[in-house]
Amino acid sequence: MGRGAMLCSIATVSLSGTLEQKLAAVAAAGFAGVEIFETDLITYPGRPRDVAAIAADLGLAITLFQPFRDLEAMPEPQRARAFDRMERKFDVMAELGAPLLLLCSNCSPLALPDRPRMIADLHELGDRAAARGLKVGYEALAWGRHVHDHREAWALVRDTDHPAIGLILDSFHSLSRAIPSSSIGDIRPEKLFLVQVADAPRLDMDLLQWSRHFRCMPGQGDFALADWAEAILRTGYDGWWSLEIFNDRFRAGSASGVAQDGHRALLAMHDAVARRPRSPVTPTMPPPVAAERIAFIEFAASHAEAAALGTMLAALGFAPTSRHRRKDVVRWTQGGINIVVNSEPEGFAHSFDVMHGASVCALGLVVADVPAALARAQALGVPRFEQAVGPDELDIAGVRGVGGSLLHFIADGAEAAVWAHEFPQPISQPAAGQSAQGQSLGLTAIDHVAQTMTHEEFLSWQLFYLTLFAMTKTPQLDIADTLGLVHSQAVESAGKGIRITLNGSQSGQTLSSRFVQHYFGAGVQHVAFACPDIFAAATAAVANGLDLLPIPPNYYDDIEARFGLEPALVDALRAHNILYDRDGEAEYFQLYSRAFARRVFFEIVERRAYQGYGAANAVVRLAAQARFKPPTS
Repeated sequence: MGRGAMLCSIATVSLSGTLEQKLAAVAAAGFAGVEIFETDLITYPGRPRDVAAIAADLGLAITLFQPFRDLEAMPEPQRARAFDRMERKFDVMAELGAPLLLLCSNCSPLALPDRPRMIADLHELGDRAAARGLKVGYEALAWGRHVHDHREAWALVRDTDHPAIGLILDSFHSLSRAIPSSSIGDIRPEKLFLVQVADAPRLDMDLLQWSRHFRCMPGQGDFALADWAEAILRTGYDGWWSLEIFNDRFRAGSASGVAQDGHRALLAMHDAVARRPRSPVTPTMPPPVAAERIAFIEFAASHAEAAALGTMLAALGFAPTSRHRRKDVVRWTQGGINIVVNSEPEGFAHSFDVMHGASVCALGLVVADVPAALARAQALGVPRFEQAVGPDELDIAGVRGVGGSLLHFIADGAEAAVWAHEFPQPISQPAAGQSAQGQSLGLTAIDHVAQTMTHEEFLSWQLFYLTLFAMTKTPQLDIADTLGLVHSQAVESAGKGIRITLNGSQSGQTLSSRFVQHYFGAGVQHVAFACPDIFAAATAAVANGLDLLPIPPNYYDDIEARFGLEPALVDALRAHNILYDRDGEAEYFQLYSRAFARRVFFEIVERRAYQGYGAANAVVRLAAQARFKPPTS
């Protein structure tokens, strides 16, 4: 039987705000420990003992004081000065109650390439620390002058052989240099004093700048962190795992949000290692949620908005098929797609509509095990949604999602029973104020949902999906809007039954940013439906009166030349405003509606073995959508 839960810590440098705000956020997120970064202490208007008292009141152990730079193998008089500075730091640590100091490998141009002197200096440092009842952890910086590899750092610590001198491992410094994680197996666990964790995207740039600006939470980058963490755990290490994140985006965010993400990311990393075939640790939560498909999309809408939305759904070929047993909620269907329009004058949907206007307020996800899904969400700190349930109504479990919306969990195999119980009243005639039902477009399923958010939220919601669900991410793309760049990335379930694209922009004038401003928060910006014949769907949509997004004629001249398309196909694409992309022999066709209520676009797609999202067409689509000026009345 392997070991269980991990000891979680975070460095104050990872968060924005004052030191007091950082400590409060760290404790609220569920961390048991905190590293105090020297700058945070220097700028604090009280004494180190006051910080120690705040941490104690919050139930936080101070795991580390950091950093100390440029000590080993310095010439005189710099060596003497370094040891004098170290003694002063020991004074601070004693008052702060920090048992461990981080010593970075020397970066000074004065540092000597003299290994015996390095060992002698570390030994003397150990004697001085031990005299104070303290310890020092030595860390190899990736840009260190003579020591920039954890194997070199471990060899120095091993050969120094002092009980007060140990090693600190940092994932960035090791993985940015592609040092094999298998080399960690040589490290004795009692000499590994602390482990620092950070992920990062793969970038070809200066190591120091990469580290200072692009570190991120485990799972948000490209490092093989599970391999690295498993190698550490196999040594028998059972100490602190501490996040040390330098990232401009996180520094612009709230301390509480970043801390919550960090704690969630550490737990998920540990869980990923625990689920490996020969893991030395055991899982402490249920596995990632196996979500299979989207059972329904729920719109919140007033009666007037619901009538307008109904007209658009009818033009898309949907039919209103049943009503809720007691609420003002209508179910629309086509193929395997369920759209729920909630006009109930009280409750969650009504509040959502008041805040955001007619929009998607919830997604229903089919999952293999609802209780396990809820338990994993609770373990990761994902808030559960609960509200009063009326007589004879089912309590459909849910959690909070993007922009305050909901994710409902429905057990696989229970969908038919849920619809029969909750929507027993069939509809045979169009609802009052709605036009007659149009012809079906042959839509079969929800292909994907696009959620748009602020730039600062982007990584947070990516982490939400990747830690809670059994999902993977596609490579991040930068898409050119007419007024700035939009960052876009998809998260997908194993069978691609659920595809969600995440979009965010730093520019305040992009369509994505204007959506967030107009919508008063993050949310669903478009919904894509799958069909087997997009030309038939487009013909039916026009016959039904669906207002399609016009595509510039120059686009079709370009794709004809770029892909060598037959003129007849290009003419058909142009006639129906259909966008086209190809990846090898795989083809993708996509068609957009105008926006509903200046918020939500509908997309119709036909995939012919194509797995992407038509990224090459995004700039054309965004420009066309930006030109559209819907009525304000």
